[in-house]
Amino acid sequence: MNQTHPDMPTPAPGADRLPPLPVTVDTVILTVLEGRLQVVLVKRLDEPFAGQWALPGGFVHPTESLESAARRELEEATGAGDVYLEQLYTFGAPDRDTRGRVVSVAYFALVAADRCPLTPHRLEAEAHWFWVKQLPTMAFDHLDMLQVALQRVRTKLEYTTLGFQLMPETFTLQELQKTYEIILDRELDKRNFRRRLKLLDLVEAVGAKRAEGPGRPAELYRFKDVDFFHLREKGFFLPF
Repeated sequence: MNQTHPDMPTPAPGADRLPPLPVTVDTVILTVLEGRLQVVLVKRLDEPFAGQWALPGGFVHPTESLESAARRELEEATGAGDVYLEQLYTFGAPDRDTRGRVVSVAYFALVAADRCPLTPHRLEAEAHWFWVKQLPTMAFDHLDMLQVALQRVRTKLEYTTLGFQLMPETFTLQELQKTYEIILDRELDKRNFRRRLKLLDLVEAVGAKRAEGPGRPAELYRFKDVDFFHLREKGFFLPF
């Protein structure tokens, strides 16, 4: 005997499939650029919210996975392809889209600014970096998505190497600390920061230096291949 779950909408007589529910993906793309934490926004061309700024995103095609859809929309809107991408949260308020009930699965991406040139495949679309502290009016509930993403990223900095995605291949320790301070929006103690990096054995010198000012050139480093989650189990955390 067929049974219908009490919370499931009743299908039309004779229907042999579930009722359709539109699903979209939206992506919070973050980078550190010009000393600020910035996010990619694209200007909407169509209603609703035509002319307003939104996160890159769109509807999921019937034959693609959620992540595939997120990567497709990300690349079409920004030109960015091979970047770190992680599912963030599902936004499903009944009134979040004026066209009807639409569920959005949000992702966040972290990318070094030099690997995301913002060259949209949709030539008529505008895509720009915006400082997270100075944003235009955003469409839908995309400001909420951004706030959730910022909270997630800042929390994960403590127990993952997530922030390393924003760094170039080689860097100085001062540049690394500054990047973390920009993301966390607060200053970090220099001695403690470097002591923890050494304790966790996260970076290694590459045997080259770069001038950062009038003083002596600074040593250049790169990240080592570290099982960070294994370190976490031992009680090691970054100094945040």
